[in-house]
Amino acid sequence: MNSVAVISLGCPKNLVDSENMLGLIKEGNFIITDNYRKAEVIIINTCGFIESAKEESINTILEMTEHKITGECKVLIVVGCLVQKYQKELKQEIPEIDALLGTNNYHEIIEAINKTLNKEKVIKVNAKHTQQYFELPRHLVTSKHYAYLRIAEGCDNRCSYCTIPEIRGPFRSRPMENIINEAKYLVSLGVKEIILVAQDTTQYGKDIYQELRLASLLQELCKISEVRWIRLLYCYPNYFSDNLIEVIKDEPKICKYIDLPLQHVDNSILKRMGRNITQEEIKSLIKKLRDNIPEIIIRSTFIVGFPGESQENFHNLLEFLQEVKLDRVGAFSYSQEDNTPAGKMANQITNNSKIKRLNKLMELQYQILLEKHRQYIGKEITVQVDGIADDNNDLWVCRSTGEAPEIDPVILVFTQDRLIPGQLLTVKITHLQDYDLIGEIYCELT
Repeated sequence: MNSVAVISLGCPKNLVDSENMLGLIKEGNFIITDNYRKAEVIIINTCGFIESAKEESINTILEMTEHKITGECKVLIVVGCLVQKYQKELKQEIPEIDALLGTNNYHEIIEAINKTLNKEKVIKVNAKHTQQYFELPRHLVTSKHYAYLRIAEGCDNRCSYCTIPEIRGPFRSRPMENIINEAKYLVSLGVKEIILVAQDTTQYGKDIYQELRLASLLQELCKISEVRWIRLLYCYPNYFSDNLIEVIKDEPKICKYIDLPLQHVDNSILKRMGRNITQEEIKSLIKKLRDNIPEIIIRSTFIVGFPGESQENFHNLLEFLQEVKLDRVGAFSYSQEDNTPAGKMANQITNNSKIKRLNKLMELQYQILLEKHRQYIGKEITVQVDGIADDNNDLWVCRSTGEAPEIDPVILVFTQDRLIPGQLLTVKITHLQDYDLIGEIYCELT
């Protein structure tokens, strides 16, 4: 049997695609390995969202081509967002690639593997995005106590800077019963934390039920007894209903944590971005969330250096952060993308200015984070063990309901005891270390 390794780049939604491919590969009786150096078939699931992601994808592809020359790799397959947008360029510039599959073609991975092992070249990039949501098997690569659960595909928001609608197609919700069934399957594997993802989770249901149904979906997921935590990512603010706030407030299994991608808050920039919301509406939503759920943790992401962003526009963003004091913030420089309205706009900002603005924003947010984290010192909080640290066998990486995996600060616990991923602890926070909290075990819960 041939050994197969999948390298997954980009966001958690991409990771779900990779896990779906791995599920098919497992059913196809191939050997799955996480060591690409020993794999006969290497599959790279690419990201093409912004320039830095494209660069990472290209560099990874070029690195893996070396293994066709010097290593055990016989076949190199490239799939995903970068392929959907740049198939012709990849075919022409990197002939070592044996197969190219677009974002509509993950389900054809076994056919691609078999054909390429027989020395056939494969290109499957469907330009038309199917309305069908493919229900595929799944092989988890996350720690077994948490998993991402995708509830929709595609996006209808058409923000002026974004290529996702072009790459992923229109918004397509999964039927609720399919989501519930997959959630039950995940908990049968030992998953305790389910993290809901989509390009825009708050719009769930609008296409197949003709109404927003995220609140109803959450209530159904909460009925699964083995589920401990349910976390929401990518909740666009435009469709955040009062009913959804009530469900988050009332259901104890739902983490009081919201990922609310805002991208900017200056009204003129929001308009140019096509965000269809104002700073006043954003502030009103954040106030409503905090008034109804005082303990809520709010995370957001912002773009700096959008075309035409003046010093005043940028200053308005900094003032907003200083006033609202979000708990978690990520930011990135605007990336000029082909075939987007923003990419054709005048007054593009220089890279040097974008870098300076990004650094200034993150310096401000770091001070806000420290201010918030100092309030935890001396408190006892419930955490979930994620695993042992890479460089210290006595240091354990943990998270509370206020931290999503991979993107947020963590809670580090020193102990010589052997802990179990997914185990619950009560931890007393003793001090801070850069972005992270440091704690000691107060008691073990499970």
